[in-house]
Parts: sequence; structure tokens; C-alpha cells
Amino acid sequence: MTPSTQSPTRGYLDEVDSWSARNYNPLPVVLDRAEGVWVWDVEGNRYLDMLAAYSALNQGHRHPAILQAAREQMEKLTLTSRAFHNDQMGPFLRELCQATGFQRALPMNTGAEAVETAIKMVRKWGYTVKGVPKGKAEIIVCSGNFHGRTTTIVGFSSEEQYSSGFGPFAPGFTMVPYGDARAFEEAITENTVGFLVEPIQGEGGVVVPPEGYLGCTAHMCRERGIAFMADEIQTGLGRAGQLFACDWEDVQPDVLIVGKALGGGVYPVSAVLADTGLMDVFHPGDHGSTFGGNPLGAAVGRASLRVILDEELPRRSRRLGRWFMDRLRAIESPHVAEVRGKGLMIGLVIRDESGPARPFCEKLQDRGILAKETQRQVIRFAPPLVVDEETLEYALEHVTAVLTE
Repeated sequence: MTPSTQSPTRGYLDEVDSWSARNYNPLPVVLDRAEGVWVWDVEGNRYLDMLAAYSALNQGHRHPAILQAAREQMEKLTLTSRAFHNDQMGPFLRELCQATGFQRALPMNTGAEAVETAIKMVRKWGYTVKGVPKGKAEIIVCSGNFHGRTTTIVGFSSEEQYSSGFGPFAPGFTMVPYGDARAFEEAITENTVGFLVEPIQGEGGVVVPPEGYLGCTAHMCRERGIAFMADEIQTGLGRAGQLFACDWEDVQPDVLIVGKALGGGVYPVSAVLADTGLMDVFHPGDHGSTFGGNPLGAAVGRASLRVILDEELPRRSRRLGRWFMDRLRAIESPHVAEVRGKGLMIGLVIRDESGPARPFCEKLQDRGILAKETQRQVIRFAPPLVVDEETLEYALEHVTAVLTE
């Protein structure tokens, strides 16, 4: 839907076009309020949010318990830096470790920061504990990966646009095909210290690896003394139908990376979790963050985690995700090549001959459904986990209409 030249939307879009760096291509909608699974634009139109800010809103927009925790903390203390202690970080890390089964947690802010933290930790562990020669540590990554936008991370991306023009890049990363356990095994050397993997590739197109892949590679890591590093920033905290996507194969990673929904859509919160054997390689001065573990973020993180657990959002995601994918697969459309995913992390693949997914997303927007394309051909459906069946029925009516036009 193209905004008219006189509409409020047009004015906002023109302003952004004039003043913003052009590093995004969002749908032409300008939102100004939200509640639960619904958002409204500046012209009063209501939309169903089927993206949930790339899984950062698993608890829904403006969840009352999370807002209350944020308000109460803002009235007391918001930032100390790590130069001093605060009364929220300790309880937050304890509750996070108890929920995930790890001995230690290191709080950060964004997902990319957490990934960088995990890389530093595993490399230092490789040198100080495993005995890898200085400067030789290798981490195996997968093609199609998306772990963030820092220069280190884009340097081991297989997506040319992510890295083009931003080099030179840090060495020490070996890429293998995603989902290929044999290729992973063949890439292992005596200097391999870690395997960084997404249990489901989100930005890569909601790609689910073959059954047994996570368990097999985790077993090889244990046998060869390699840290299995699970990036669950997008897949974790209920999104994929378990508390963590690795739980589908009963895999407990050596390093767990979390973010997005840990902040409940209110404040950026991320963390790296591991046991003492890995985490204790850090000493004062080795690593840090002014805002990491700040009292406001910790209070929000505590409330966000509590909502996920108390409201059993992983179970809800699992049940509704199975139902919704079955209904999507039942749509008789010449445009659909495949529906894949786990829980409420779903990718609907548009056939190449039908053109890219973007026009389908634009037609959904016209019908009050906000979804976004990824990897050109994939429409991603990932609503807040608090969505109900009746609302998903409403979404299906419009998705079916768009796909059968």
C-alpha cells in the first residue's frame, strides 16, 4: 500500500528518508502504539504483528508485568556501571542460571555483543585450558549463519552483502554447510576450540537442520574437546516450541547465547551462559560493558524470564505452532513451495516463479497483517507467543486470500 502524498504516514516516511542512513527497507507503515499482539499506525489502522520484532516480543507488546518491573526500577536506580554492585544483577543471573542449568552468566545488552563475548571466552579457553598455540584458535561456523553485524561476525558470514566493503576481517573461522554433520567432523583440527551454530537459522530463511544434527555435532564436540556454542538469541526463550531450540534434541550446549526476548520488548538485554570451566577464564579487566547487567536491564530481564516461565509460553508456542503450520500447509496455492519451522518460528517459502516474497508481505499489510520477508523468497511468521488460536484464524483468512489471489 503506497501512502498518499497528504497522509501522515507519507510525512514520517519522507522525514526518515531525508535524515536516516538507508540501511533498512521496512514496509511503509509507521507505528505509534501497541498492545499484546496488535499494533496501530499513525492513521489509526490496526495490524496483527506477525514478526514480534524478530522474536524480541515473545511476551507481546507492553506486557503489564514487564512494564511494572521497569517502572518500579526506574523510580529507584537505572545505571551504576560495573564499577559498583547493584541489587538486581545478582538475582537476575541466579534466576537465569537456574532456568537454564548453567553455573555462570555474563550479562550484555545486544545479541551481537553476546556473540562477541562468547567468541572471546571460547578463544581464551582454547589458549589457557585446551593448550592451542597462541593466535591459532579456530571456531567452526555454518553457511547461512546470522550472528550479528559487528565486523568480526560479518567476516564469517556467507551472505556477500553483509560483508562487502567492511573488511579486512578477523581470521580464525572455518565455514561448513549448515546441517551437514560429516562436513563439520571433517573441518575439525587440533586447533578447533568452538562450534558456533543456530539451532534454527532465522535470517537464513527459517532453516531447520536435519533431525539429529544438533545431537550429533554436540557429541562430536564433547569427544574432541570443543565448545558447542548455541546461538539461541532468536530461537530461544520459547520461540521454537521449547524453552530453547536445542531442547528438541536434549542438547545442553557448553555455551548458550541469549538475547532479544530476554528484554521483553522493553529494554535490550542479552547474556552468555556457561559453566565455570569456561566462564572462569575471564578476569577483571578482560572484558566488560558499561550497561551490561545494569539494574534497569536486570529488573526487566527478571520479569521477562518470569513471564515466559509462568505463562508457559514454550508449551503455547509448540501447540499453536504445530496447528498453524498444518493450516498453512493445507492452503492450496500455486505460490507456496514449502512451509517449515518449529513452534511459532515459521517460514513460508514462495516459489521462485511467483517472484519474491516482498509483494506478498505488502499485500498482507494492506489486509492488516504485518509480516516480513527474509532471504528474498521466505515470508516469516513469528507472532508474539501470547497470541491465541482465534487470532491466528483471523491471520489465516488473510494469508489464504493473499496466497490464492
